[in-house]
Parts: sequence; structure tokens; C-alpha cells
Amino acid sequence: MRDAQFLGGEPTSANRFLFEVDGVEIGVFREVSGLQVTAELEEYAEGGENGYVHRLPGRLRWPNLVFRRGLTQSDALFAWVNRTAGEGFAAASNRLVRCTGAVTVLSDRQARLRAWEFDGVFAVRWVGPQFDVDSDRTLEEELEVAHNGFRSKSAAGAQT
Repeated sequence: MRDAQFLGGEPTSANRFLFEVDGVEIGVFREVSGLQVTAELEEYAEGGENGYVHRLPGRLRWPNLVFRRGLTQSDALFAWVNRTAGEGFAAASNRLVRCTGAVTVLSDRQARLRAWEFDGVFAVRWVGPQFDVDSDRTLEEELEVAHNGFRSKSAAGAQT
């Protein structure tokens, strides 16, 4: 375990991630990607200064989050999508309701280790399982959500 990462004295588990929206559990996913932020750079060339160009922070950009999991019998995901977008994935609708979402890393014992809260969450894409009788692969679904930024929170709830 030389390369193990520790969070609060416990090795982190990278196999279960809980997705919640406005406090309602949407489900546990095996993979979450897109947890990053990038600052655009503004360059300013000052007159008379030829040695360098000033580089200033610009707008922050967050990619969409992509969740993957095996197919479940829960209807929580589609209940949320239908409640927030009116007619399913009608993200362009003026009836769109943006929510607060959270992704929480769960330990092997289902303890909450760390969470990230997302502002203005709404679903933009869902991909269902691929059916093939000649394949023994697991049936999976994928959800993509857009958001307007995030905050990191420890298990104790302190924002970082």
C-alpha cells in the first residue's frame, strides 16, 4: 500500500460515489469524471515592457460531470430529470430548474469521506445500456450533468 492515499487516516476507496441533488439520493456510481476547474488567462502587453506579457486570471470554466454505473432498478435519476426539466432532457426549456448537487466519496464501510457540492446542476445527457445477446458485458448507464461551479467539503462538513 505504498501508493495509497489517505483521507482522515483511512485509505480512500475509489469504487463508490454517491450523487445527490437537493439532498435526495440519485444513486451510487462507480465512475465520476469532470471534477476540475480551469482559469482562463488574460494577457496584457504593457507598452514599453518587452521582457514579458502580464498574465492575469480570467473566467473560471468547469467541464460537465459524467457519471457511470451498472443499470439499477431505481427510478430516482429519471424522477429528478423529469422534475427539473419538465419534459425530460429539455435543457433548453425556459422551465428548467437548476439544483444543488453533491458527489460524495464513500469508504468501503459506506462512510462519507469527502464531498463536492455543485451549483446549478441539470442533466444534459443520458446514455442507456447497449443490448447484445452475444455479449456478457455489464449493462451500464451514463449520466452527464452541467453545473456552475463547486465547493469541496470534508466529511465533517467544513468547506475548503
